[in-house]
Amino acid sequence: MLLQKNDSLLMYGDSITDCGRPMPEGEGCPAFSPWGTGYVNLVAGLLGACYPELNIRVINKGTSGDQVRDLLARFDTDVAPLHPDVISILIGANDAWRCFDCPAQPEKHVSVEEYAQELDTLAERCLALTGRVVLMAPFHIETNPDDPMRRKLREFASCAQDVAVRRGLVFVDLQEPFDALLQHMHPYALSWDRVHPNVVGHMTIARSFLAAVGADRC
Repeated sequence: MLLQKNDSLLMYGDSITDCGRPMPEGEGCPAFSPWGTGYVNLVAGLLGACYPELNIRVINKGTSGDQVRDLLARFDTDVAPLHPDVISILIGANDAWRCFDCPAQPEKHVSVEEYAQELDTLAERCLALTGRVVLMAPFHIETNPDDPMRRKLREFASCAQDVAVRRGLVFVDLQEPFDALLQHMHPYALSWDRVHPNVVGHMTIARSFLAAVGADRC
């Protein structure tokens, strides 16, 4: 398993990671829901229940609205000082979304080329801290493969996979498990806006992450 006894696991991303976590640190006494309400909370709960002997410290460093450029900008303040043993990254939803919901503001748009370059730089920065990095690909809760945002996110996901292979990171394709759910459920049964998952979607992310790191008891 990728996680070892007394490891700290830092989960880095946008609002899908954030989910109302406390600021500035998304951690603390489990009695007070220190990881927000999303997949980070579920990962912490499942690791605690299934691997209590490992005593894993989980830290939520998601920030709502972030794009990949924002993760790079706050890396030295939000990630590096904590010296995490394992870093998990999930980013890309806003990078794609701003191209469609803010069409008149090109400064908010992120091209596939910029996403790939910035993500590769972020991976390099993470690897300078630890050799254990997990890269989860962005996804869209949409059944139409020709939807423009879904197409853009698939391009971003392909970039993420390329970075993971080149840098030797653990890669998690999240579109596949969501597509499996969408064979039986309408997108609105998983997300009100097809971007932010409900508890079923967050559990899907958590289980996909845990399977990728070899936490087979979960």
